[in-house]
Parts: sequence; C-alpha cells; structure tokens
Amino acid sequence: MEPRIQYAKASDGVSIAYWTLGEGDALVEMPGLPFAVSQLEWQMREALPWRDRLARGRKLVRYDCRGFGLSEREVDDFALDAMIRDLEAIVEHVGLKRFVLFAPVHAGPAAIAYTTLHPTNVSHLILWNAYAHGWEFWQSAQAQAFIQLREKSWELYTETTAHNTFGWSAGDAPQRLAALIRQSVNPKTLRSFFAATLKYDVHEFLPKVKSPTLVMHRRQNPLMLVDVAKRIASCIPGADLVVVDGMAAMPYMGGEMESVLRSINQFLGVSGQDSYEEVAAPSQGMTAVLFADIVDSTALTERLGDAGFRDKARVLDGSLRGIIRDGGGTPIEGKLLGDGVLAVFTSARRAIEAALACGRAGNDAGLPLHLGLHAGDVIREDNNVYGGAVNIASRIAGLSAAGEVLVSDTVRSLARTSAGVAFEDRGEQALKGVGEAVRVWAVREGEA
Repeated sequence: MEPRIQYAKASDGVSIAYWTLGEGDALVEMPGLPFAVSQLEWQMREALPWRDRLARGRKLVRYDCRGFGLSEREVDDFALDAMIRDLEAIVEHVGLKRFVLFAPVHAGPAAIAYTTLHPTNVSHLILWNAYAHGWEFWQSAQAQAFIQLREKSWELYTETTAHNTFGWSAGDAPQRLAALIRQSVNPKTLRSFFAATLKYDVHEFLPKVKSPTLVMHRRQNPLMLVDVAKRIASCIPGADLVVVDGMAAMPYMGGEMESVLRSINQFLGVSGQDSYEEVAAPSQGMTAVLFADIVDSTALTERLGDAGFRDKARVLDGSLRGIIRDGGGTPIEGKLLGDGVLAVFTSARRAIEAALACGRAGNDAGLPLHLGLHAGDVIREDNNVYGGAVNIASRIAGLSAAGEVLVSDTVRSLARTSAGVAFEDRGEQALKGVGEAVRVWAVREGEA
C-alpha cells in the first residue's frame, strides 16, 4: 500500500511533499534525481524492493524536490540554500532529532552543506554518485550531449535519461520511467534546476564534515567518473569509499542492489537485514572462468582517441557485466575492460551462453572481443579470483579471433551435451606460463 502523502512548508513558503514508511531510527532519502518523485516511484515496481529494504527496522523518510512531483511546482529558486531549506522543513515537520542522511547524485552538495551546518542532526552521511561541485557532473561529453538532446526533443531526452538511470538492459522499465518523468516535471523547470546545480560548490565544507561518511559510486556510470568519488572521500575526514559495478544512476537500478545494501548496513552497524536468500559463491572450488578482452585496443585507441575509446569501453563494460549477471555469473570487481573482464560461473553451459552474448554485444558496440573459457579450481578472496584456471582462461582468450569464443577441453566436456552448440577442434595449444599444452575448441552456434 502506498504511504500517505503529507506536506511541510519551507522557510520561504514552498510546500514540500513527503511520506514516511516503517518505524525505528530515521533514514532520510533526499531526492537526488529530482524527476524520480516519491509517489510516482511507487508505480515503478523496480524501486519497491529498495524502499522496503531501507524501511526494514527504520523509519524511511522520502520527499520531493521543490518544483517536482507532488511538491509545489511553480517555483524557480533551486539554489543550494533552497535545497537546504527543503530538507530543514522535512526534519522539523517530522520531528527528527538525529537521523541517517542518504544523498544520491544532485542531492550531494546540499547534504554535505546541511551536515556541516547541523552536525548534531546527522548520525551518518551516505553519498551516492554524488559530487561537490556542479562542474564535476556537467563537464563530461555525455552530460553536454544530454543538454543538447533536452533542447531538441523532450520525449527523446526523457527516454535516454530513463535508460541511463536504469542501465541499458532493463526491459520496458526505461519506457515506463520516461513517462513518469514527463508527468513529474516540465522542461522549463528541469532547465532551471540543472542551471542552478552548475553553481553548487561545497568543496570548502568537505573537511568540516564530522559525521561518519560513506561515499558510494558506480564504477561505469557514464556521467560521473570514479575520480570524483575518490576526491570527495579523500577530503572528508575518515570517510569510507565503496565502488560497485554498473552504470545505473540510482542504487536500486541496474543490478548490484544487494551489494549496495550490504555496504550500507555494514557502515551503519546493522545486522540481520541482508539479502533475499542470496547464496554466496564458495571461497574455493571448481568454477567456470570467462575472460573477455577488447581486440587490438591499442589501434582502437589511436583511431578513437583516448577519451573516445574509454567512453565506448566503459559503456560496453557495463553491458557485459549485466549480461554476465543475467546469465547467472559473477563479474569480478577488480577487473575492468581494457585489463579484461573476468567472471565466474557455477555452470559451464551458462558460461558458454554468456560468452556468446558478450561476443554479440562487443560486435554491436564496434569493440569486438577475444573470449576464452576454462574450468578448474579457483580461490576467491576480496572480490577477486586467483588460480591457474584464471590464467588459462586468459591465455585461451588471447588465441581467439574477433568475437570468437574458445573453450578448453574441460569446458567442452562439461557442456557438450547441454550447451546446444557445436565445438570445432582447434587442437593442442601451447599457452604462455602453462606447463602442458591445452586442447582448445571453438564454439559454433546453431550447429549442434
């Protein structure tokens, strides 16, 4: 059931819509993407697990930014002080004395400033994909392209924004979100809001933050580089930095929600709220290992330029990790495309299916991949995997042609009756750093 909408009035007279859910110590979730408004989000089933989990054992407080959603719409003041006034109004109206403050994306500057102005109110500060100065968000080529798109086509802009918010393999969710964005704000208001964010600058406040702070960031987010999060974390005394995989702007979108929640609960010292029966991968044992690497990345970098290549590679990296997760695999946190994407699977068949899908994604992106699979004993430690099987998978990948999937004889033996593909014998291959030759097979779709 949707929570009851209530209103608080900011000191400048603007009415701010909010709701609360659950009981216990309070967590205030600020509107980081102002068009993702509180009531309309209840129509997005993808957001419901996130809200439910945040409210478990807590009082979750969520409000709409002025000018958006159910808050007062006819406003034009979106300066940093106005954003702080909105939060102050909610805190006073709900009667909060001490609470956790969760600030995604554009809410980051106001949250940082509020925490320094009201240090006794904020027990913990959590920043998600946030920035300290507006130019850190708007300087990227992608952000500038979004501005141009907004001016040319409001409908196309909202659809592109929704895809960026969810990630690019999210079914019909982006289309539904795009429609909700158009309900919650008009182009003029959004233009005024974003123009105001460009002037946000709270760098001088960072060393003054006294509350325990967790800085979280998505590694492949195309609009915000990880370096921004690193700078913020390095300037706030004692801050923790957690980087998770994915491209989506919000934590409940694009996968990895469980790892985000685990990091938050660990930071807050909360136990017993972890995942939906998530099964942890074994610390060691027989595992199918997938290694993918871009073909001739040096030549591509020369042709596209450093920035152009990294932008394309970053987008592809996020797509591959989504394919891997959808296929039942686990992308390894410590590996990035360019150094290679590494993933582990408990099923050789599903590893082959994911490898083929990754190959198609690389071809579609104009960044064809070397792809190799091996199965053997690995050791998992600190979001990474080690062992001879990883090395062999990497060496097999290096033998493959562009977009081709090569597998070891071990993988072929495990999957030959279930994978629904044919295997073409490539013979015994001497692999660098491997004592014995390894028999290698090429995967052929549609020939089983």
